[in-house]
Amino acid sequence: MNDRAVHIFLIGMMGAGKSSVGRRLAGILHRDFIDLDTLIEAESGKSIPEIFQEEGEAEFRRRETETARKLDLRRPAVIAAGGGFPLREENMRWMKANGRVIWLRAGSGSIRERLRHEERPLLPLPVKKEAIEKILSRRIPVYREAEMSFDTENQKPEVTAKKIAEALQ
Repeated sequence: MNDRAVHIFLIGMMGAGKSSVGRRLAGILHRDFIDLDTLIEAESGKSIPEIFQEEGEAEFRRRETETARKLDLRRPAVIAAGGGFPLREENMRWMKANGRVIWLRAGSGSIRERLRHEERPLLPLPVKKEAIEKILSRRIPVYREAEMSFDTENQKPEVTAKKIAEALQ
């Protein structure tokens, strides 16, 4: 697979660094950066927490899949997928068919620290480590299907982005 002609999909738990690493990686690779959650918010005119609260998780997941399928895939991009996006088998197949899937890993303690002041639908404030571990236990088997993984624990986003860029060469 010619790495210059494929997309880079970043997956992982919320707070693992998909957006911050993705922006930097896109800069290094001279590609567009696309954040699926940001696109969903722009298209719906609602925040992710509002969609979850008003319409439920199933509707959010449907929107997530639909938004991804509408992406213009003619120009290679770095795409940050939502933390739950790969849980739908069809989404993981779609990512693998259209690019390289990279899992950004972080432990529950780091995730808790990074999200301590953020409103997240699946992690109400105050964020509890046990709640993160429960979500991780369901998601890690799916995240392991990624082609590569990088630990973002105690790493600056630019360092992780550089490591990914080097690994892709």
